[in-house]
Amino acid sequence: MQNKKSYRPNVAAVILSSKYPDKCEFFVAHRSDIRNAWQFPQGGIDEGETPQEALYRELLEEIGCNDVEILGEFPEWITYDFPSTAKGKVYPFDGQTQKYFLVRLKEESTINLQAFDVPEFKEYEFVAYEDLFKKVTYFKRRVYRRVIDHFIKEGLI
Repeated sequence: MQNKKSYRPNVAAVILSSKYPDKCEFFVAHRSDIRNAWQFPQGGIDEGETPQEALYRELLEEIGCNDVEILGEFPEWITYDFPSTAKGKVYPFDGQTQKYFLVRLKEESTINLQAFDVPEFKEYEFVAYEDLFKKVTYFKRRVYRRVIDHFIKEGLI
C-alpha cells in the first residue's frame, strides 16, 4: 500500500523589474544553501494566512522588499515533487503546492538580501525571458515556463 504524498502550501513570485513595461526583466536569485540553484522567491503559507498575505511576508523575508504591485495571479495551484536528492532534507514533505503571483517592483524599491539573519539568497539578477530558463534550476523550468506563458497569453507580460 502506498502512502499518500504530502505537499507544503506555498506562494511564489514572478517579479518584473520596475522598468516594466518599457523593459521586461525577471528577478532570479541564487539560493544560499544550494549550489547553482537559481529561482524565484517563494515560501510557505502559514496557518491562517491568505496566499496574498504570505506573498508579501515572504518577499520581505527573502529579498527585504515587498514594495510591489500585483499584476496577476495564476488561476491554479501547481504541485511538484522535490528532486529525490532533496526529499526529506529541508521539509517533511514530498513537494510543494504553489500559488504563483506576477508582481512588478515599484519605482525606488530597494532589494536587500541581507534583511534577515539567515539570508535565503546570496545574489540576484534581472534577466530577459530568453535567458531565464538557462539560469533557473532544472526542476523548476517546466513550471516557470507554464506560469510565465500563461501571463503572456493573458496580456500581463
